[in-house]
Amino acid sequence: MSTAMRQEKDSIGLKEIPARVYYGVQTARAVENYPISGMRAHPTLIRAFGLVKKAAAMANKDLGVVDAKRADAIIQAASEVADGKWNNEFVVDVFQAGAGVSFHMNTNEVIANRATELLGGKLGEYLVHPNDHVNYGQSTNDIFPTGMRLGALLEMEKLYPVLEHLATALESKGKEFDKVMKSGRTHMQDAVPIRLGQEFAAYGLAIRKCIASIRSAADELRELGLGGSAVGTGINTHPDYRVKAIKVLSEISKQRLSPAADMRWAMQSNWPMAEVSSALRNLALEIIRISNDLRMISSGPNTGFAEVNLPALQPGSSIMPGKINPVMPELAAMVSFQVVGNDVSVALAVQAGQLELNVMMPTMSYNVMQSILILTNMVQVFTDRCVAGLTANEARCNFYAQATVSLATALNPYIGYAKAAEIVKESVATGRSIIDIAREKKLLSEAEIAEILDPVRMTEPVMPLASAKARDKKV
Repeated sequence: MSTAMRQEKDSIGLKEIPARVYYGVQTARAVENYPISGMRAHPTLIRAFGLVKKAAAMANKDLGVVDAKRADAIIQAASEVADGKWNNEFVVDVFQAGAGVSFHMNTNEVIANRATELLGGKLGEYLVHPNDHVNYGQSTNDIFPTGMRLGALLEMEKLYPVLEHLATALESKGKEFDKVMKSGRTHMQDAVPIRLGQEFAAYGLAIRKCIASIRSAADELRELGLGGSAVGTGINTHPDYRVKAIKVLSEISKQRLSPAADMRWAMQSNWPMAEVSSALRNLALEIIRISNDLRMISSGPNTGFAEVNLPALQPGSSIMPGKINPVMPELAAMVSFQVVGNDVSVALAVQAGQLELNVMMPTMSYNVMQSILILTNMVQVFTDRCVAGLTANEARCNFYAQATVSLATALNPYIGYAKAAEIVKESVATGRSIIDIAREKKLLSEAEIAEILDPVRMTEPVMPLASAKARDKKV
């Protein structure tokens, strides 16, 4: 059965498009021109553009530059876009023409057709025109950076809670494992003892610092060039439009927004997107590091470190019975690799601006939004299905704490570096413990051995024993 069509005209000429779609001729041309990935705009970006168009219409209505009847229809249609009612009408590929003109016109046409319908007209009749009314006083060049920034701000509201959840879970494990002694490792070699809880507490702090960094970077997105129009000069806008539209946008989006100190800067530079992307990348780097540590200390069960036990989530091999893999740390690393790659794309796009405009905004927006989305989803399952359920193998940890040859470091204040080094050599050669050798050589009393092996003394700054100080005086 053939699809009913309608005919629309733009500056290029006439074109037939499906009769019942809410987008228009310019969107249809973009669909034909950019069959690249099959991926469409993130729903939160669509929401952001709906909010921007609503704020612009409210400001234009209040200023009397768009008649109230049309403005009210635009406001209602834009509200529906912001609510996600027309997401399936946003059909332009994420990889498209520079500056995001195609996506912006997709927005204008959907709102115009829906507003026309609300006024009793037919789709394509344009009682409300995409350019003359929906886009009054606006340009892709100020609308896209505004929507892109707002979209990122809105989407990050979902990321913050899951990061807080991860930090709290790691800190909780830090307390739970506070008395579990293990060997530290530097250069992948034995190091002095450390408490397992100290390692996890440090992981928690790393995530806390990432949260603070992301929030700080996100604040740079709050300064908007809305009202700058084509090149940041505000051509074809009411003198009061800029401040009024941003004030309204701040209210309806529930985001703290402000006019840019210089509208030209806001159009020329997308440095704030680079800031946010790099903060997300740094979070990804920390998660890669932590996930690598979890894979290492859970390795085994018989031939690895086996210091912690990760929840068993699924069989890990198609051929080896009973094998369980660290699937959540593996997932965390792979998602984080993608975020690092996204940041490279954003960096290249941000530096690619020329004169009054950076046309590479669609790829900035896509990569930042994808990074936020996949980090949010990954961190949630990583926390709930890995970190929250991991347990300590205390016996294994304690064995390593006693077996590390770097335990000799604790002997330095008592017998000196040179004698301690000799004990280490003998321990490595014979497999005997540091303490057994020191005891055999009568280099330490039993009281001193007990004090040296005290967990707090080994894992916190503590002054040498009085007996050691007395020994120094004798020398």
